[in-house]
Amino acid sequence: MKAYADTSFLVSLYTPDANSGSAAAQMKNLRAVIFLTPFGELELRNALELRVFRGELTLSEVEAARAALREDVEKGIYVLRPFPDVAFERAKEMAHKRTARLGTRTLDILHVASALILQADVFYSFDRNQRKLARAEGLKTP
Repeated sequence: MKAYADTSFLVSLYTPDANSGSAAAQMKNLRAVIFLTPFGELELRNALELRVFRGELTLSEVEAARAALREDVEKGIYVLRPFPDVAFERAKEMAHKRTARLGTRTLDILHVASALILQADVFYSFDRNQRKLARAEGLKTP
């Protein structure tokens, strides 16, 4: 099985928040590789820095989160894949088909499009609208 985790899931997995327990429990039961793209890495890095800006994390907590992610990449928990160029075309199609009904944001659509193009079966996210989009596109959302 192949999986894709969005930024909301990764932030909860590597730093404490309301969804951290759920993220850890889902990872414990995971029997799949998780795709990670440069887009996902960038969005995670920015999300962590925003938490510093908001006073929710310290710089040392962010560095610990980055180190834990690097370690998990080295262990093979994540499979690094280039951001698929065709994700933009797929995202445009999804925006036209789904946004007026689901209220999805551009970055969320790009995550789901990437997951689909990378042939993920499962999509991990704590974003309600993004989960709806992923399910509408045929992905499982635990």
